Amino acid sequence: MKHIKIFHNNRCSKSRQALAIANQLSNNVQVIDYMNCRVLKSELKQVLKELKMTPEDLLRKNESDYKEHVKGKNLNNDQMIDLMLEYPKLIERPIVICKGRAIVARLPEMVNGFLADQ
Repeated sequence: MKHIKIFHNNRCSKSRQALAIANQLSNNVQVIDYMNCRVLKSELKQVLKELKMTPEDLLRKNESDYKEHVKGKNLNNDQMIDLMLEYPKLIERPIVICKGRAIVARLPEMVNGFLADQ
C-alpha cells in the first residue's frame, strides 16, 4: 500500500477534496496539519525539492500575509521559507507527497493521476 503524505488545511475545500481522494486510494495517508502544527524548516525544504519548486512558486500571493510580509521586498529563499513557517497561510495547498515526489493539487482530481503514476 502506498504511503501518502498530505499537507492539509481543513478550512480549504480543495484540500478536503484531495484528502478524500487520497483516502480512497490508500489506507496509509499521513495528514500534516501545517496550519496548527509547526513544520520544520528542513521538512519544508524537502517538500520544495520534491515539488521541484522555489519558495516563491509555493507562495499564495492573494493572502494578506503575502501583501504585508512579502510583496515588494527583496527576500532570499531562506527568508521566504521562514515567513512561510511563521505565516502558514502563505503555503499553497494541498501538497500531496508519495515516493519522493510531490504535487500541489489545486485541482483535487490531480491526485488520481499523480498516485496512479507512483
